[in-house]
This record gives sequence, structure tokens and C-alpha cells, in this order.
Amino acid sequence: MEAFEGTVGPSFCLMKMAQLLANFLSQSRMAALMEEQCRPQKKPGFPLLQETLLNKVVGLPDHLGNCLQQDNLALFFPQNYFRLLGEEVVRVLQGIVDALRGGLDCSVSFLSQVLGKICIQGRQKEILGVLVPRLTVLTQESCLWQRVCWRLMEQVPDRTMEAVLTGLVVAAPGPEVLSRLLGNLVVKSKKAQFVMTQKLLFLKYQHTTSMLQSLLGYLALDSQRRPLLIQALKELLETWGSSSAVRHAPLAQQHYLSAAILVCLAHVGEPELRDSRDELLASMMAGVKCHLDSSLHTVRRLGMIVAEVVSSRIHCEGPHLKFQYEDDELSRELLALATPWTAGSSTLEAEGSSPAPGAAEMLAKTMDGGVESANGSVAKVGPQGSDSDLDSDDEFIPYDMSGDKELKSSKAPLYIRDCIEVLTSSEDMERWEAALQALENLVCRSPEATREVSVELAKVLLHLEERTCVSGFEGLRQRALVAVTVMDPAHVAEYLTSQFYALNYSLRQRMDILDVLTLAAQELSRPGHLKRDPQQVSCGSGSQRLPALASCQPDHSTGSGWRAVVEERIRSKTRRFSKGFPRQELASGPNEFNSVAGYFFFPLIQHFDRPLVTFDLLGEDQLVLGRLIHTLGALMYLAVNTTVAVSMGKALLEFVWALRFHVDIYVRRGLLSAVSSILLSVPADRLLADLSDELLEARSWLADVAEKDVDEDCRKQAVRTLLLLERLKDKFLPLTH
Repeated sequence: MEAFEGTVGPSFCLMKMAQLLANFLSQSRMAALMEEQCRPQKKPGFPLLQETLLNKVVGLPDHLGNCLQQDNLALFFPQNYFRLLGEEVVRVLQGIVDALRGGLDCSVSFLSQVLGKICIQGRQKEILGVLVPRLTVLTQESCLWQRVCWRLMEQVPDRTMEAVLTGLVVAAPGPEVLSRLLGNLVVKSKKAQFVMTQKLLFLKYQHTTSMLQSLLGYLALDSQRRPLLIQALKELLETWGSSSAVRHAPLAQQHYLSAAILVCLAHVGEPELRDSRDELLASMMAGVKCHLDSSLHTVRRLGMIVAEVVSSRIHCEGPHLKFQYEDDELSRELLALATPWTAGSSTLEAEGSSPAPGAAEMLAKTMDGGVESANGSVAKVGPQGSDSDLDSDDEFIPYDMSGDKELKSSKAPLYIRDCIEVLTSSEDMERWEAALQALENLVCRSPEATREVSVELAKVLLHLEERTCVSGFEGLRQRALVAVTVMDPAHVAEYLTSQFYALNYSLRQRMDILDVLTLAAQELSRPGHLKRDPQQVSCGSGSQRLPALASCQPDHSTGSGWRAVVEERIRSKTRRFSKGFPRQELASGPNEFNSVAGYFFFPLIQHFDRPLVTFDLLGEDQLVLGRLIHTLGALMYLAVNTTVAVSMGKALLEFVWALRFHVDIYVRRGLLSAVSSILLSVPADRLLADLSDELLEARSWLADVAEKDVDEDCRKQAVRTLLLLERLKDKFLPLTH
């Protein structure tokens, strides 16, 4: 290696030395060199020699790559060399085991330094990919091999311990293998304890769930390590219950912490939980509140799942928390982590655990003589050998009842005023349902009558509560409100925006107002929306697309059936030499949102900073603030090509600037979306002429968000908005010159 360093430029001598070194490596001489350093040495200057050899052995690929460059041999590539070095380390360890069996003293300190130096350079995958599988087999039935591996890990220097342990936990196929390779290192070494119970659990959240299971399973496999598992569970729940962590931590980290808590609970027994019940319960209750207060749906669901599992484990005998959330892949994955974990013959189930409720109920029903069918119904099973199957009607074809309609004694009201009277004062529930179901069509068919009572009808619908179990109540109510707003947008929007900041409204009602305004503006901005056939309005949130609203014209589809038959016969009997390509006419017309956009937009943006007794947008009601910002962005986007777009854009940009440093992720996402809406809706020449200073300030803020924001979606949205801004600048630079 010293000869290599003294050579300048490629030459015959340089290649000859490279081939000599390759021959040296291929004959396992590196193993002999390292084995020599593992024997007891009493020569003066030995530590200096060992340090020099350590640097040369680990740095060989870098040195040769710099000297040989394009002529470098494949053996000296890092991905090949460090795998070879892993094989050599196994040979040296085998020699050490044989020497120990023969009664000779050996040291693994040099191998530990080599392993640590390789791992801290980022080559854990190459060397541990060879070491871990070989050592897994060798330590399976040999206690001596286990002791040698434990000593190898204990001798790793503290400055390289984190790199070695991280690579080892990732490479180990399970907690039993990790326990055989590490022993009780986490108890003996403070550095190892800090890495495995702090860094890998709280900060290195990019790792997989299987790594978490290996790490926490390793802590649970030995009685000396189990106190560390209990302490880790307490600290995880304390962090999970911190409001600051919920607000500022990335979603990936919050998911990682939740998974770690559930894996811990799978390994902890009931007696251990009983000793720390009060502390765990306090952290859980604080965490439930913080998660349910979050504006992000994913965070709320994480809180529900973890709270359910923790409460069921802490209070096995008492009532448990129960929430309603989607049964999707994420929920099933997290719940599966909390099931007691079994490894080989040793079962790590928590004491006092019982079968799953669903399985217990199924077992009870089966014992009672019932079998649950696929659709959830219970069918009684008769005694074996009975004649009940002789009278079976299975061979009969069931009658098709899919087109049947429910017969109702009450007729639907025919006028809008009658609907208002029924919805406000009628005690007849069937008539009440019929009025609600017929209201949307009546509004669309009678625009003049709707405008006479539009505000009154909007007030009734806004305060309407479900009095019966009518199917799709929320959708019927929302579609009727949207239809009323479309028929009389100025007056109804003025009423709804005034009620958004009024007293004595629930958060649900305020968000309903925002959804209705967005859906109505979306319908008004569509060209030719009054000429389309009746269709139901979407029941979703304001971010969803709204299908065609019910037409204001009467439905003549029932009386035009014979026309379709006649026209089809004429087409089939007519010969045409050339029909050409069919043309689909696009709907056209003025943007009706143009004249009323101000009624929708400006009242919502005026009083956001004025707290009420039960409503504080800048305080606890961050979810409604996020929905408000998304609504304002949607209204801005729908106001494209309108005369008021410039004024709306300037007001919205000032609004965004006042809230740009908000701590809530959902709010920041809405702010970034609002800036994108401004760039897409306001004409580019007006942007550069009237809002140039504001755009310069926004550009620096967007660059900061794209680089430093903790939320990945915020960073992506900021990059997209910056690209929009750059595109506008590039488009108008030639015009300015």
C-alpha cells in the first residue's frame, strides 16, 4: 500500500503491484494477517502498527480506486472487496474458536475495530450481508461461538457502535438471532443501550416494521433486558401523548411510534403492565386528546387504534375505548402488530389475554347450535340426521325484487312552501322523509318559487336534524342546500357566510357551510349547467368534483320513449354514404360564478382573526381553519377568468401571508394549495403588474417550505407551486425585455 501511494500515474509497475495484491487476497492472506493481530502481542509499537494496518485494510478500495482509476480490478470494487473481507473475518473467528478450544488466549479487538470502521463508512450491507447469515448458523448450537460473537460486539468502539448496531438490527432475520449475536450488550454498554432504546425507536423512523419487531423482541427475550422494554414503552407512550410531537413530527415518524407502541404491547405481560398502569393510562389519555384534536385524518386514526389497544391491555377486565374508523390495510397492519408474538417454542403472549372477541362470539354461537353465514346472519343447525333438509326450498328460483319500491301512505309535497312547513312542524315521519327526498327536484323545477323563500329554506336545511333513520340523510340535506344556493346564489351565500362566524353553531354545521359554498360555486362555474339533465349532486367534501345538478326543466323522459324507438328504426332503414366522425358538442356559456363570487369569498376571509366564545379559528379549532383555507383556495380556482379574480387573489395572498408559519400541517397544506390557485386563476400579466412584491415574498417562503418543512406533502406542494411560479416568470420575461 505504501508503494501504491508513492506511484504517480498508471504504469506497468502499478498494474503489477495490483495483480500481486489481488493474488494476496485470493489466497486468504488477509485472514492470516488479521489472525496474527488477534494473538497476544508484547512487541513495542504494536498499537501503532495495528492502527496503520486497520486504516490500510479498511481503506484499500478507496486507495486503489484513486490510483488505478479506469484500470481498477473488479476484486477491489467496494461491493466485492467488503464481501471478501466478511468471508475473511469468518475464517479468523473460526481460528479464534479453535484456539480457545485448545486453551490458547486470543483477542477479537482488531476484528471489532475493522467491523466498526467498515460500518461507519456506510458499508454495513456488504459485510453484514456475509457475517450475519454465517454467524446465525454457527451460533445456533455452539455456546462458544455465541460468547465469541458477544465479545466481538462488546469490543466495538463507542464512536462506531451506532453504525454496527443499526446494520445488525436491520440484517438480523429475527429477535432470536439478534439475541444470539448480541447477548446482553444492551445492558452492559451505555452506548448500545442509548442506540437501541432511544435512537432506533424515536429518531431512525425510516426503518421497517420487521426491524422494530426484531429490536423489541430482542429486549423481551431475556429477564435482564425486559426492564428496558417496559421503560421504552413508557417513553414511547409519553412521546406519543405529547401535543408538540403530534403537531410537529412528520406523519411517517408518528406512524413509526404508533407501531413501536403496539409491538411493545405484544411482548409485555399483564403483571408488568399492572405495575405501571397509572403512568401508562395518563400518557394514553393525553395522547388520545392530542390525536383526536389533529386536523389530519391519518393522525386521528392512529390515535384511535393505539388508544383502543392500550386501553384493552391496561384494563383487561373493565370497559375499553372503542372508535369507528376504516377497516383498511393500514388499520389491519397496525392491529396485527399488537397480537401476542410467538417465536419457535417460546410464546411471548401477554398473561391474561383472551381470544379475539369475534372468535369468541363465533365459538359461543356455534356451541349454541348456530352457524354464522357469510352475510352475518345466524342459521340454526338442526340435529344430525333430521328430516328438515327434505322440506328445503333451495331448488326454487328466488323472485327478482330488485325493482320493487316501498309503498308509502304519505304523498310527497308538491310545493316548496309545503316542504318547509313539513320539515319544521310535521309530526308525520313518513311525510317528513318524503318532503326531504323531494325537495331537491322541487327546487330545481321551480326557480322563481325558490327565490321567494330561498333564505328561509336555507335556514331550515342548515338547522335540520335527522329525526328518522332515512337513508342518506346527510347527502339529501346537502344536495338540497346546494340546489337552493345555485338557484339564488347572492342571497343564500350572503346568509351562509354570515352564519359561519355567528354564535351557537357547531363545528359540523360550520364545515357544512363551507362544503355547500364550494359545491355551489363549482356548479355555477360550469358552462351550461342549467341545460343539463337532472342528476344528483355529490355528497362529498368540497374538494370532490360535483356532478351535474338537477335540471330546472321538467323531466320528459317517460313520454319520449316512443320517439327513441321511431328514430332508431329510421336510422336502421336509412342508407348513408358517409357519416363522418361524430362530433360531441361541448357545453358553453358564461361563467355564472363571475357575478356572485364576491358574496362567496370576501365575507369568509374578513373575520377569521376574531375569536368567539365557542369558536376560535386561531386557537383550538384548527380543523375548521384548514377547511376554510381549502374552501377559499377552491373558490379562488373556480373564479378563473372572472373580473373579481385579481381582488380575490390579492386578499387571499395577504391571508396566506398572515398564517404562513402555522404549526398545523393541514393548515399549511391549505395555504400552499391556495397559492397555487392564485397562480392558476389570476391572469399572469395582472400577477406581475399588481402582485409582484407579494409574489417575491411568497417565493422565498415557498423555497423555505420546500427545503425545511417536516411534512412530505407540504414539501411536494411547495415544489409544485414554485414550478408554477417559475413557468409564469419564464413566460413573461421575453415580453418584459
